[in-house]
Amino acid sequence: MPELQSSDQFDSSDWQGDCSINRSGQEPDALMEDILENISATPIGRVLKRIASLPEVRKGKVLNLRRQITEGTYDAGDHLDAALDRVLEDFTTQ
Repeated sequence: MPELQSSDQFDSSDWQGDCSINRSGQEPDALMEDILENISATPIGRVLKRIASLPEVRKGKVLNLRRQITEGTYDAGDHLDAALDRVLEDFTTQ
């Protein structure tokens, strides 16, 4: 194996092989379709599905609450208990 120097440069002609077919012999589009069809059966697929189902963040509301917390005018007592109850309920129903 040749030794590499930090001054060595590579270009696309350095790569050997045809990138239009992967190791499994499938074309990239067919491989991607197989991956997408089977991803929901994997743990990461389930996590991605769960993330996709989460509601969008309302930035204005978040910024307003941050301001109130910073100023010390936000009373988190009841709100915190309710939020924790919802999170725990969500985790136990999954």
